[in-house]
Amino acid sequence: MAPTAQQDLRVGVGGVGTIGGVVAARLDQGIPGLRLVAVAARDVDKARRRMEGFRNPVPVVSLGKLAGDADVIVECAPAGAFAEVAEPAIRAGRIFVPVSVGALLGAPGLIDLAGETGARIIVPSGALLGLDAVRAAAEGDIRSVTMITRKPPSALAGAPYLEEHGISVDGLTAPLRVFAGNAGDGARGFPANVNVAAALSLAGIGPERTRLEIWADPGVTHNTHDIEVDADSARFRMTIENVATTENPRTGRITALSVIAVLRGLAAPLKVGT
Repeated sequence: MAPTAQQDLRVGVGGVGTIGGVVAARLDQGIPGLRLVAVAARDVDKARRRMEGFRNPVPVVSLGKLAGDADVIVECAPAGAFAEVAEPAIRAGRIFVPVSVGALLGAPGLIDLAGETGARIIVPSGALLGLDAVRAAAEGDIRSVTMITRKPPSALAGAPYLEEHGISVDGLTAPLRVFAGNAGDGARGFPANVNVAAALSLAGIGPERTRLEIWADPGVTHNTHDIEVDADSARFRMTIENVATTENPRTGRITALSVIAVLRGLAAPLKVGT
């Protein structure tokens, strides 16, 4: 039975930038069974400007206070602010929907904590596809998962891994492989770029066994991910080309939409996929 108006799930959005702004706006427009009750941002004035066209502007609170105001916490903050949103939400037993999935890999204790408090951590597909198939295959035996990511050089500029290893992506005229390793190391080295690899690893065989290559490619205009899975139940390949947002070349437009789809599924009478 779908929630009534009195039973609407209260949703708080932590970060109202490229992704969170879209999510908050869609909630303001109305999703049955859900109600936006608060947003959080370090730049309060910017957050209020984001809500100028909202039908029902909501309070702007600190990142840590969202857990006190909402049943569902959506984390859309920079990776460095992940813990400020995640820890209070999970300690309070909330439903927690993280966008910074790479940061979740670096805080495995949060999953154990959720088991103790009754919180649920629901990872959206983000800029990826096929997580349902990977999760299903993981119920059997997955032998290997490989992901190759190609992005315009500008989308990778400034990544910690590039800075630490003195790798420049300026002025490239041909594709350059800037990383080859596992998804865990990739998520740490490229925290703003490969949340998709982190989500893929959580759906399948874990960050240490999930292989990842990252290419700075001046020949691509969209962020592109190629995934290959070899399992005892199936072998499959997937490719997705994400249209980047106008605000941030690191972020695909579909990422915010995947979060909205997750939220809709929390209250909808019909949910398709695992």
